[in-house]
Amino acid sequence: MTPEGAVEVQPAVLLRADRVSRRFGAFTAVEDVTMRVGPGEVVGLLGANGAGKTTLIRMLLGLLAMTVGDVELLGGPPDRELRRRLGYVPQGLGLYRDLTVRENLAFTSQAYGAAPPDLPESLRQVADRLVAELPLGLQRQLAFLAALAHDPQVLVLDEPTSGVDALARAALWDTIHEQAEKGVGVLVTTHNMAEAEQCDRLLLMSQARLVAQGSEADIIGSTTAVAVRTNDWARAFAVLNEAGQPVMLAGRDVRVAGADADQVRTVLAHAGVTADVVGVPATIEERMMVLARAPEGP
Repeated sequence: MTPEGAVEVQPAVLLRADRVSRRFGAFTAVEDVTMRVGPGEVVGLLGANGAGKTTLIRMLLGLLAMTVGDVELLGGPPDRELRRRLGYVPQGLGLYRDLTVRENLAFTSQAYGAAPPDLPESLRQVADRLVAELPLGLQRQLAFLAALAHDPQVLVLDEPTSGVDALARAALWDTIHEQAEKGVGVLVTTHNMAEAEQCDRLLLMSQARLVAQGSEADIIGSTTAVAVRTNDWARAFAVLNEAGQPVMLAGRDVRVAGADADQVRTVLAHAGVTADVVGVPATIEERMMVLARAPEGP
């Protein structure tokens, strides 16, 4: 507790992991991850489903023991008292589906010793409905409101925009940025690479490891891709995929991450596919694909 009249000094690092690993028998869920989140930062933890993002978060919050390594929340081990200064929206939202909107907020606010927040118009209209009856977008809005009711210093969001429409996603990101502007440190996980540009800094996980970090431009670096434009795009995709190329679709454009344009032309020509093949800048998703395919170091 801070003595009355004293000014609480916010630590320079709000959330930290140092060489953290977690193993479940022979399975490694997180391997040797070091990361941090500072005040006013929006840090994106990106990676495919199963990359280890949720396991890392649970260790950061003291909800899951580490096999090795060390974590800190607000300058200390993540105990119950420090978690009172945390706002957390898990993948499952953490709401009580058999309680109403109003009852959920009253319960959560009381647990943190805070007054229930005012309801926005969208939730005021459904305040007495059970959470189970609400569409996912409203459930996520409610989960955000509950997590912010006690003015947390750290906000941890696990896949907060999953399953919501574009407008609801934009509104949730507005809320995230508003909190960062107040000095709240935000860690947000997503497997949606398009959301990378919303973050100040990115952490990329693949197969339990942290494989890159920095800004989007830092992570992409000099990586390029090859765009293949052809009317026979389905066959082009199949041919390149069978050749072991890291291929994906962007509309009807076939894109190959980190590939050589001449090599792609040769593969397509041998298969009798006529196409326009050009080198293009890589996206963050394509860089992620390149990193995921890279052989592990010794």
